[in-house]
Amino acid sequence: MDEILIRPIEEKDNKELAALIRAVFEEFGSEKIGTVYSDPETDALFRYFSKAGAEYWVAEENGSLIGGCGIYPTKGLPDGCAELVKLYLSPSARGKGLGLRLFDKSVKSAIKLGYKQLYLESFPEFSKAVSMYESFGFKQLDHPLGNSGHYACTIYMIKDL
Repeated sequence: MDEILIRPIEEKDNKELAALIRAVFEEFGSEKIGTVYSDPETDALFRYFSKAGAEYWVAEENGSLIGGCGIYPTKGLPDGCAELVKLYLSPSARGKGLGLRLFDKSVKSAIKLGYKQLYLESFPEFSKAVSMYESFGFKQLDHPLGNSGHYACTIYMIKDL
């Protein structure tokens, strides 16, 4: 891999990032309705992450976005808990430690913002990602927390920071 820049999201990233996220759903044949795929916020992620208590990091290589990950104060989560959201990597970026780097940046953001826990939602189709989350210390829950609006998700996980 060439030099990879990890930086905060910018407004110019909206279209390319939305395309990357949707391409991952298509690649894995995952549910599209009731997920980030069909969420209108996916086309305006810069604005979405401009909210207090939110932060999003993108990975850029040779001027192209190859991944991203962030934290968001999802409605209905317990006090001190944020959601780890939108950790997606392009196929060429996988298996090279970039997911860990983005996750680490997001955890540091969460701690800086005063969060004590991170929650996430996923799907069985993303089994490699779920295994990665488990290796990062996430534990599976038997029910969702908060109200992400992504009702099609079937895997729920939490991690103490």
